[in-house]
Amino acid sequence: MIILGLETSCDETAAAIYDAVSGLRGHCLFSQVETHAPFGGVVPELASRDHIRKLLPLVEAVFDQSGVRPHELAGVAYTAGPGLVGALLVGAMAGAGLAFGWGIPAIPVHHMEAHLLAALLEPEPPHFPFVALLVSGGHTLLVEVQALGIYRILGETLDDAAGEAFDKGAKLLGLSYPGGPQLAQLADEGHPGKYTLPRPMLNKPGLDFSFSGLKTALALRVRDKGGSPGLDHRDRADLAHAYQEAIVDTLVARSCRAIESTGHKRLVIAGGVGANRLLRERLAAGLSRHGATVYYPRTGFCTDNAAMIAFTGCLRLAAAPDAFGDLHVMARPRWPLEELRP
Repeated sequence: MIILGLETSCDETAAAIYDAVSGLRGHCLFSQVETHAPFGGVVPELASRDHIRKLLPLVEAVFDQSGVRPHELAGVAYTAGPGLVGALLVGAMAGAGLAFGWGIPAIPVHHMEAHLLAALLEPEPPHFPFVALLVSGGHTLLVEVQALGIYRILGETLDDAAGEAFDKGAKLLGLSYPGGPQLAQLADEGHPGKYTLPRPMLNKPGLDFSFSGLKTALALRVRDKGGSPGLDHRDRADLAHAYQEAIVDTLVARSCRAIESTGHKRLVIAGGVGANRLLRERLAAGLSRHGATVYYPRTGFCTDNAAMIAFTGCLRLAAAPDAFGDLHVMARPRWPLEELRP
């Protein structure tokens, strides 16, 4: 079974080919960072237009890279949601159109489910069941993963996602877009203990997150310094250090609590923030005290990619080969993970 995967949920255009026997055969990605950088964030209309321009050339490129031809495909998987509706429609229409033209099934894939399963692409994948921390610009939640399609939300953010908090914190410090990785890099130069910022909800029961209060606390510290223009490099680095520490401490504490409460010994980290070096170090140390192991996708597959879409589509088609025969095109900007079925 060979699947073509398409990813267009936000500002990454990607195509990949996954083979159920030999694994990932090819993966091509185009990032729109330069397009959106002047605006300080993703502009949905520009993202959709770029997907239209880039998607089919990437499909051609991944066929050349993999050596696979369309007649060998068993299906076309595309990101159906959640995401920006215009961007989703580009991938959905392209995926459904190609599948119809080739006479094979089109497989709508849930973007967050694909992130949850991305670590299974690695040479030493985790086995079910496990706990997953999905932490990105749009989502922060802890999920108990029993099997394909059997998910239980353990906790989620009540306001900003962790990746969103990183980006907003970077903007407050006067860093350019995309700010999250820049803030993490700048934090390495900061002095510990120079500033203290709160860990929202850390001492409250449950597994939910909150980051808006932390963002407000950083904004107040910046205001006390006369605003972003009044910060020198040392102030920025020290504030970035304290801010990153607060986010990471919160994520680690909640993840360890989820492992303890479920009794599972495997934690999978998914989403773009999963590439953060400090988070990886602190999670490895924290989970070792619980006798648990942490798993990650490779760094390039922490962020949005088509490899995880092709892989998830392959699993879904293998599990229910008769479920994807119609011409229905799906694009859901909001799609709760709990609505998925085995």
